[in-house]
Amino acid sequence: MSGNVIMYTDGACKGNPGRGGWGVVLRWGEVCKTLHGGEQHTTNNRMELMAAIEGLKALKRDCDVELYTDSQYVRKGITEWLAGWKRNGWKTAAKKPVKNDDLWKALDEQSERHRVNWHWVKGHAGVPDNELADQLANQGVEELNG
Repeated sequence: MSGNVIMYTDGACKGNPGRGGWGVVLRWGEVCKTLHGGEQHTTNNRMELMAAIEGLKALKRDCDVELYTDSQYVRKGITEWLAGWKRNGWKTAAKKPVKNDDLWKALDEQSERHRVNWHWVKGHAGVPDNELADQLANQGVEELNG
């Protein structure tokens, strides 16, 4: 696959914890694919992570990916904190267990399959694909039964 995949991811939660959803917008040239899903009992941070995991999982081959998220938790976690957590046996600098370590491990595994450049974008600021990822995340919440 030549060229970059552009990916926008977002998570949403109604209550925190509560019903949550995630959304992904994937672009490769003129091709656009969207994904979304949800979980009954979750948190916003878990849905932000799930969006990135599911977006990367959807790529059939190793790719160059420009991944945009409005979550500083996800961007800083993967680019700044992850190496230390792994070195410390999945403990924080305060020696406490890393929250959501199951999803951080999954995101680490998926991101290692690709060459990912992580970008932060301000949420709800009119960036079209970020707004679409937000709508998809909310659709993931709405489609849950109950």
